[in-house]
Amino acid sequence: MKQLRLEIIRARELRKNATEAEAALWTELRYRKLGGHRFRRQRPIGGYIVDFVCLEGHVVVELDGGQHQESGRYDAARTAGLNNRGFTVVRFWNNQVFTEMDGVKEAILLALSRHSQARAPTPTLPQAWRRGLYEGTFLGDGYATVTPWR
Repeated sequence: MKQLRLEIIRARELRKNATEAEAALWTELRYRKLGGHRFRRQRPIGGYIVDFVCLEGHVVVELDGGQHQESGRYDAARTAGLNNRGFTVVRFWNNQVFTEMDGVKEAILLALSRHSQARAPTPTLPQAWRRGLYEGTFLGDGYATVTPWR
């Protein structure tokens, strides 16, 4: 119980001191702006504090800066732990948020639709995705790549 309380306090601190990339993505996710899905930020789940989570869609969105290049094992264990709890983890580099925001949002919607396929009819994807303007791939290391069609 004490550990959970500490996680809640730490999450509150992280929300107050968000990185620029987290603040930019939060602007796009809050108030159900992304496909009507509700996201929470800096939320404790299973001993970890995740950057963003859609609890209904079981999707965790993590943003990684340069410091994450050295923490590959920790990130892999964290992803495995969240996967064991039924969450799909999608990771983006901070620079992707600034340079490919539309693609990042499309990849998140794709992860949400993949999870919901087993539970309910697939929600319609945004116009840009349906028109084939973006192509997304989930890489084995948990990162998503999003490429605009040219």
